Amino acid sequence: MASGATYTPIATTTLGSAANSVTFSSIPSTYQDLVLVINYGQTSGANGFSVQFNGDTGTNYSGTTINGNGSSASSSRYTSANCVDIAENLGSTTLGASTIIAHFMNYANTSTYKTVLSRGGNAATVTQALVGLWRNTSAINQMIISLGGAFTSTPTALAGSTFTLYGIASA
Repeated sequence: MASGATYTPIATTTLGSAANSVTFSSIPSTYQDLVLVINYGQTSGANGFSVQFNGDTGTNYSGTTINGNGSSASSSRYTSANCVDIAENLGSTTLGASTIIAHFMNYANTSTYKTVLSRGGNAATVTQALVGLWRNTSAINQMIISLGGAFTSTPTALAGSTFTLYGIASA
């Protein structure tokens, strides 16, 4: 097992005003995996978060989502998308009511596609798990996180929402 801290904060953004996207750039390639933690509220509606890597806006992303709300469950799948979903339709106009934790596996490996495992929830509406794939072997050095799914302009995350990116040391 690695000595020292396992989760190392790389960057944190706390929104000073409402915004619909956050960018992390110059991500170092010195870790095994990355973890993104988002605590937020949004201006309206029930929308998800999506991510694009290294400026790739092509149709190189796919994924599967499983949702549960306490009385029913559902799933969905998408292919050939321009982003990967890390949360879908969590909803809540209350700051801090929704949380997302996304794991980016082997993000610096240049011989494999990149896998994203995420889970999100809002106690009032839904709990979900998602798996996504970026069909590219480049190391991830930038990510743009967008609220609204598929990179739409609305809604926005509320001021005070936090986005923290951690590096995970290898064992």
